[in-house]
Formats: sequence, structure tokens, C-alpha cells
Amino acid sequence: MVIVKTAREISLMKDACRISANALELAGEYVKPGVSTLEIDEKVRNYIEKQGATPSFLGYGGFPGSACISVNDVVIHGIPSKDIILREGDIVSVDVGAFYNGYHGDNAYTFACGKVSENARKLMDATRESLEKGIEAALAFNRVGDIGHAVQQYVEARSYSVVRDFVGHGVGAKLHEDPSIPNFGTAGRGVRLLPGMTIAIEPMVCEGGYEVKVLDDDWTTVTCDGKLAAHYENTIAITPDGPVILTVAG
Repeated sequence: MVIVKTAREISLMKDACRISANALELAGEYVKPGVSTLEIDEKVRNYIEKQGATPSFLGYGGFPGSACISVNDVVIHGIPSKDIILREGDIVSVDVGAFYNGYHGDNAYTFACGKVSENARKLMDATRESLEKGIEAALAFNRVGDIGHAVQQYVEARSYSVVRDFVGHGVGAKLHEDPSIPNFGTAGRGVRLLPGMTIAIEPMVCEGGYEVKVLDDDWTTVTCDGKLAAHYENTIAITPDGPVILTVAG
């Protein structure tokens, strides 16, 4: 069931989204060679809890971290570990959520660890820009398919692929709500976007094929061909005046 929020509920969500965005920005400051992904996770958790909020991902479905930290060919759901040490040239996708006053904020960004290759930079740029295209398509009374179509067209025009097995989602009092927001699809199809809906748009883009597999830990999701992947996400609100990004640091 799609939940349409009131103006007051969206205002409350903004606080959770701001905390989540600030935590993500903080995580990016620690993406440096020699830093473990567990160290970044601890910084994220400490910040969120100091704001009186709860990390949305900690314990969610048994997930052991406060952030998903995914390096290079890991697409999403990388488990923070003291044994995963970042190296120069890595690309590091960090996905963070915060729960505050009854609502969640959810966002992700792929950070460069030091100087990355031109191929990696182009992938990151295309993925970030595809998120922007998806948000632009999230107009009141458009359909979910318009978002996915915008993302897919942009990505595939640059010879990349979009993951099919995982998608964006509604977000609010629950971390994952209806509707699903695929990063592929047909314009004019799917659930209609109504003012008051709050959704997380999150392109997951692969340098090679879109096939992915989940490792034996039941979380870590990697590209089947071992090529790079990038992941960007914002929580937005659908309004009569256009989409509003809620996950804004400040």
C-alpha cells in the first residue's frame, strides 16, 4: 500500500533525512587509503546516535553494520569489516539511513578513495547523473516507469547497465515501503506518483553486465563479471511543484 504523507509528516522526515545526509557526508571524509570500512561504520553510528537517532540499517534483517560500505565490484550491502582496508584507487559506495522521530532518511554516494582511474570516474559521474535524471522525472502524476526509464536511458546510452535484482523504494515510517522504484522500465507505466509520496531513488550501475550475485554472508552483492559498480541515492518528496530532495546535509 502506497502511503501519502501530510506536510507535517514530510517536515518530520526532513529531520531524519538531514541526519542521514550529514552521516553520509561524514563517512565520505574518512574514505582514504589505509582506513578500514569498520572505522567508517563506527563514525557513522556514533554521529547518528549523538543526534538522538538510530541507524536504520543496524540489525535490519540481521545486518551487522550501521552503514553498507561496498568497495569496487561490490554493488550494495557490503558489511563493514576491520579486514577491509581501503586502497588508493578504490571506489567506495556508502549507504546510510537514520531513524528519527518516527521516520527514516535513506541516501547513498560513491566516493573516490584517493585518485581513481578515468574509467571509474566516468562510471561514478554517469551514475550520479542518472540519479539526477530519475529525480527530474519524479513529477506529480507521472508514473514510476518514468523514473526507471529516465535512469535506464541515460545509463545505457553510456554503455553501462542498471541492476535488475535490486530497486529503489518508498520510505517513511518504515525503511522500505511501497512502491518499488526500479531503475529500468517503460515510461508511462507503473504506479502513479502522487503529491505527498516519499521515495528513495537509487541507481545501481555496473561497468559491465547487470548480473549480480549475493555472497555466502547473505548480504554482500557483487557484479558477476567482477567489474566496477557505483550506487547513488536520495530520499525525495513528490510535491505539486516538483520533486524535493529531503536528504540534504546541513
